[in-house]
Amino acid sequence: MQQQIKSPWLFPAAEVAAALGTAPETGLDAGEVRDREERYGPNSLAEGKRIPAWRKVLRLLSDRLTIILIIAAVISAVVSREWETPVVILLVIILNTALNYVQEQRAENSLEALRNASVDSCRVLRSGYTTTVERSELVPGDVVLLEAGDSVPADGRLLEAVRLQVAEAALTGESKPTNKITAPLPDAQLPVADRTNLLFMDTDVTRGRAVLLVTATGMDTQIGTIAHLLGSTTEEKTTLQRSIDQLARVLTYIAFAVVALVFVLGLLRGDSWEDLFLTAVSLAVATIPEGLTAVVAFTLAMGASRLAARGAIIKQLAAVETLGSTSQICTDKTGTLTLNEMTVRRLYSPAGHRFRVTGNGYSTDGKILSPDGRAAPLPADAYLAMALCNDASVEDGRLTGDPTEGALVVLAEKGGIDVAGARATHRRLAEVPFDSDYKFMATFNRADDGAAVSCNVKGAPGVVLDRATFLQTRDGLVPLDPEERARISRDVESLAHAGLRTMAVAGRVLDAPLPSSPDGLFAEAANLVLYAVVGILDPPRQEAAEAIARARSAGIDVHMITGDHLVTASAIARDLGIEGRAAAGTALDAMDDEQLREEAPHLGVLARVSPEHKIRIVKALQADGYIVAMTGDGVNDAPALKRADIGIAMGITGTDVSKGAAKMILTDDNFATIVAAVEEGRGIYDNILKFVRFQLTTAWGFVLIFLAAAAFGFAGGAPFTALQILWVNIIMDGPPALALGVDRTDPDVMKRPPRPAAEPLLTGRRIAVLTLLGIVMAAGTCTVLVNAPRWFPESAGSANFATTMAFTTFVFYQVFNLLNVRSETGTVFTLRTFTNRAIWVSLAAVVVLQVLVVQLSVFGGLFDTVPLTSAQWLLCFAVGATVLVVSEIGKAGQRLAARRRSGTGKAPGTRPSASYQGEGL
Repeated sequence: MQQQIKSPWLFPAAEVAAALGTAPETGLDAGEVRDREERYGPNSLAEGKRIPAWRKVLRLLSDRLTIILIIAAVISAVVSREWETPVVILLVIILNTALNYVQEQRAENSLEALRNASVDSCRVLRSGYTTTVERSELVPGDVVLLEAGDSVPADGRLLEAVRLQVAEAALTGESKPTNKITAPLPDAQLPVADRTNLLFMDTDVTRGRAVLLVTATGMDTQIGTIAHLLGSTTEEKTTLQRSIDQLARVLTYIAFAVVALVFVLGLLRGDSWEDLFLTAVSLAVATIPEGLTAVVAFTLAMGASRLAARGAIIKQLAAVETLGSTSQICTDKTGTLTLNEMTVRRLYSPAGHRFRVTGNGYSTDGKILSPDGRAAPLPADAYLAMALCNDASVEDGRLTGDPTEGALVVLAEKGGIDVAGARATHRRLAEVPFDSDYKFMATFNRADDGAAVSCNVKGAPGVVLDRATFLQTRDGLVPLDPEERARISRDVESLAHAGLRTMAVAGRVLDAPLPSSPDGLFAEAANLVLYAVVGILDPPRQEAAEAIARARSAGIDVHMITGDHLVTASAIARDLGIEGRAAAGTALDAMDDEQLREEAPHLGVLARVSPEHKIRIVKALQADGYIVAMTGDGVNDAPALKRADIGIAMGITGTDVSKGAAKMILTDDNFATIVAAVEEGRGIYDNILKFVRFQLTTAWGFVLIFLAAAAFGFAGGAPFTALQILWVNIIMDGPPALALGVDRTDPDVMKRPPRPAAEPLLTGRRIAVLTLLGIVMAAGTCTVLVNAPRWFPESAGSANFATTMAFTTFVFYQVFNLLNVRSETGTVFTLRTFTNRAIWVSLAAVVVLQVLVVQLSVFGGLFDTVPLTSAQWLLCFAVGATVLVVSEIGKAGQRLAARRRSGTGKAPGTRPSASYQGEGL
């Protein structure tokens, strides 16, 4: 190879091939390919540096709460020289770490499966022969053969281009396919989107065929250049991670304060240092909810599994919860809110008849309906022209070729034309390929049963109308006079204002031999008979409108961000029920960051946007305190995906770079899946919060009991043994706590506004409620502890009788509190209380285990318990139920206050809706 050429679009293709040492007729030989493979490496994007397993585990163990637990285990082992406490704590840490590690590995494996499912081979010319090779084996200088439906495997200079159109939305954001040429381009400063004689990796050929000379591979491609930029975009911690960190700090401060206070009281009472250390460790274990990280991991893992079954792969466990706090969703239009299948919706005949076309996408199921039921369908010539002046094909609902041409193929089928049969019996003799300069395409076809040659034309309505002289009616051909032209132009404008792309179809029979020159063919595409005008759009997904309505009822704003035209985007937004103003990218350019921050929440549609616009929108919304979810599929979306609180990549149309930057991947590319994921995330957060309330109530109760015992001097300052404390923690951190993690999502969860981004797990109101319930537990337990010998004098002679009663009462408090924490405001006395079978099974197991620990002598020596009578068990049960009684009274008061507030005005979290101020609406 002589040299790599810079700016290959500036030079003729032959010069570029010479510079790369390639003969376009034969391609590279095997020896040259091997040399270049060694020099340039594989044609693939560099994967992120793989983190070894030991570093992943170390990162998981560096969590603040985990570190606190490890310290508690070490102190326990050193001071008490007992194995029970440290072993139990370490087992919890191992379980939590294993759950997180396994889930992250599952997400990575799912992503790898998505990558492997994609087509990764291409046809190349080597040593004069056409062969198929893996994309990764391409080298600069290779000659690649492409046709409609192929994905471009590397960057390159076009050697040949026949009717070539390429969809470059993944790179440039431009939704319309780009027409490609082979001639050199004179401007050295051309942006990527205007380098029309080049093709770029991971773009798609929608029409025609091409011969491509590879000029750059792997990370040297345009896609690779953008992939490099991802390293400069920072990733933010999720709201759950921040909340857990905050909770860990609070619990640390509380633990230190309580331990210090117990130390002071113990020293004043004259206790030994060894006893004080043992008491301190017990209190530390009681204060810190060591099951929190394990239950959080379990709850998130279960949620991630449910989401995977619904079409969403979660790459990081904490991202599941982030979805639940999402307040703004910025979503692409094509393929996410729409089917990404162009469909003819309106059909106008030149005579003024208007037809409605049913059916969606590339399925031929549907009809052409007249609104009055009296107008005859179009003549067959119109549908035949749609089939013949067309390079797309549709088989079993799958398109090969240009999407707009695919829409015409489907319409022709609905009009009664067998497209494949028509093309077989009407041989194409010549054509005028579509060009953006003259905006039409013409084909010249001869039927097998006749000598006449037909000219079939489709293109921009204004252009085709200028080339037409007649229009076709049921009564035959009618001259196209100025009045008729004006009427048809008004019809076209009405379709365009409704957000539909318009196209005219025309044709005629040639009355002279077919010219051989391109100029002659161009001239023959005139004096046409206008057959029809069609209105085409990419129809909204049926489930998207319902999902957007659910998002709105949940206080979530949806913003459509698209590269499409403003009118088209606004029309789709109107059909979907997206609220807010509409603006084009140029309007964003005119705003500074402060203006955009003020406007961003009120913008429902953003059209003709660039990658820079997307990231500015995300930053503007985040600066206003919103939690932002961002969808994308192209390489140009990757920086915005990474910047967003929750980046969501498309699994079907998404590039590897966008999937790598996202935290969640949709396997069905469906907006409804995002809303389902938000609902799942809210349910997961609720379940985590249930466990936090449950555990901290227990912790508060423990702390208050110990402080009361130390302050008033009963039970020797330590009412429970270390093993009894661990027993309560084990049975309540185990199956019952995990059962909270699989509790069903509240049916009303999507009727609540998103929680504030800065809201901690422990709000002031929650702390007050938890403190009250902790006081109830402590008061009831201490009352039983002090008065049990007086209430049951026949058992007072047993040394451990009072502590056994108090121990059992405290366990029953946890049983009732588990039912209580399932709702912050809802009553327990509903059928929903019985929907979680796991909770009832686990509570039954807890009661059975407590009975065994108390009643069986084999456990009595280990746990310092004595058997209780049925009356004593009933008292423990009744006292434990008081936490439920107090909680139900408080919840009833909250519900009454909420009803009074709702009767005075608007519900909290609602915002006034804005109407569109964009074009066409």
